[in-house]
Amino acid sequence: MKLIDRSMSRELLMNLFFAVAVLSLVLVIGNIFRRLLPLLVNHDVPPEYIITFVAYILPFSLIFTIPWGLLTAILLTFGRLSADNELIALRSNGVSILRICASLAVIAVICTGLSIWLNAIVAPAAQQKLRRTIFDLATRNPMALFGSDQVIDQFPGRKIYVGKKEGNQLENIVVFEMDDKSMPVRVTHARTGTLEADLPNQRILMHLYNARYQQRDEQDPFDLRKIKDGINMAEGTLPISLEELYNKEKKRPNRSTLSVEELIDQLKTTDIKTQSATRTELNKRFSFPFSCLAFAIMAVPLGVTAHRRETSMGFLISLVVAFSYFLFVIAADTLRLKPQMHPELLVWFPNVLFIGIGALLFRRLARQ
Repeated sequence: MKLIDRSMSRELLMNLFFAVAVLSLVLVIGNIFRRLLPLLVNHDVPPEYIITFVAYILPFSLIFTIPWGLLTAILLTFGRLSADNELIALRSNGVSILRICASLAVIAVICTGLSIWLNAIVAPAAQQKLRRTIFDLATRNPMALFGSDQVIDQFPGRKIYVGKKEGNQLENIVVFEMDDKSMPVRVTHARTGTLEADLPNQRILMHLYNARYQQRDEQDPFDLRKIKDGINMAEGTLPISLEELYNKEKKRPNRSTLSVEELIDQLKTTDIKTQSATRTELNKRFSFPFSCLAFAIMAVPLGVTAHRRETSMGFLISLVVAFSYFLFVIAADTLRLKPQMHPELLVWFPNVLFIGIGALLFRRLARQ
């Protein structure tokens, strides 16, 4: 029996590592580089920041790829065993399907525990550090936020377009200064400019040359007749606060970056919608890891029934099952501000549903 356990464990673990690696690469790493390579090329972002971004996003991606990878690994393993008639041989020698799945149960429990650790502790901390990396990039290398033919909207109250950038030299600059309602109250056009980092004061100094600006009336910004137009400026300096950038990132509500303790503290608020959203986030963090167990129970009879050893078939079935599961999670997250819909309970529903269906299919398989 130990030989069976070792053989099953080895094949399951190999398929699990393969599936998690492929899913992480295709679904996550590919999107990361698709979004960050333009920053690397156009903004002179140091390569170490790209590695940092990947390291911080990877724990969050593993929340999804570990359960999905386990589902795929089980489908591939039991599909091959069924196709090669190894299951029939084992059961003919008195080995029950429950005994065959003993090593799978251990692996599923380990994956569940690992997912709980990632969901509750590692991923929120990594998400928080990822947001801080933007400010760290701005303070250490603020010039990297600017690039040729790019719109920079990271700074609160401003949108800046730069036509061309070479070093700290800029050409064809347009600066939109916005009010609290995102209304452009002042637009500045400059032919050339330079960037200067004033790190002791946590700001960037943008020196503008041959500039012209238009400004709306502060009392009546909607009256176009009161726009001041054609005001020329030979030279001027536009200070851009980096501290405002940090405060903007810090104040932006994002429950995925909060720890479990911080989420529990949020439950003390009197706002019903905030309580509902917080309860949904808490329940999602602890319900989602149990998808490993739900997928394990459901995948065994599906893999045996499919009776295919092709990798493509295993991925196809896992795609359908995982998409069906994630659909409930997305629905609960969408309804998080509607306490009357009880979204905190909806995140547990796919676990109950999949375990119930899997148990029914598993029972039928055991009787065969």
